[in-house]
Amino acid sequence: MMAEHQRIHPVHDVEAPHRPLVPGNSTKSDRVFPKRSFPVMHSKPPKRRRSCCCRFLCWTLSILLILIIAIGITVGIMYLVFRPKLPKYSVDQLRITQFNVSDNNTLSATFNVAITATNPNKKIGIYYEGGSHIRALYMGTQLCEGSLPKFYQGHRNTTVLDLSLSGEAQDASSLTSRIQEQLQQTNNIPLDLMVNQPVRVKLGKLKLFKVKFRVKCKLVVDNLGASNDISISSSSCKFRLRL
Repeated sequence: MMAEHQRIHPVHDVEAPHRPLVPGNSTKSDRVFPKRSFPVMHSKPPKRRRSCCCRFLCWTLSILLILIIAIGITVGIMYLVFRPKLPKYSVDQLRITQFNVSDNNTLSATFNVAITATNPNKKIGIYYEGGSHIRALYMGTQLCEGSLPKFYQGHRNTTVLDLSLSGEAQDASSLTSRIQEQLQQTNNIPLDLMVNQPVRVKLGKLKLFKVKFRVKCKLVVDNLGASNDISISSSSCKFRLRL
């Protein structure tokens, strides 16, 4: 009898199913060097608004600097071409035709003043416009007032202005007492003339915008009574330009 053939059947070990470390759909490189996950870093949005503001500020400052330089160059050229000089003023004569105290304790005063205006410029003319105001004051108290006429003063011109000032002052008795006391103590009386004059300056053929001349003249006179002539012992005038 033939020996029986022994059959050996493979034994399968029942264990948990084997899962590959690398997914099947991964590439060869992924299998060799598996990918790692990294945390996502969110970058901040660009600061466009701040950069626009800085750019606008830089442009504005640059334009202002260019304008300042251009104005400086223009003024420098005009100064070299026209060589401007300040006008000069002096009070040459003063006459008081009225200086009376009325019954209601009011002082009525009338002054006639001769003022010399000199324009020393070669290429600059001065238009004296309307709306001027001149007043005479004693120790801050206004005695009388008037105005200058409209006229044009040409190059290197000297003009004598005969002006009439009139007005009234209150509390005349106290005012005249102070004047007499001043006269006895110092033998003279201080007097101020204040002038506000709108003008237009002419550079060559160009007539500029309107500005104001302010002139303050300090006088020392021998009397403030109603007489034909008043002696002026000293006179000085200061000029100031106001835009």
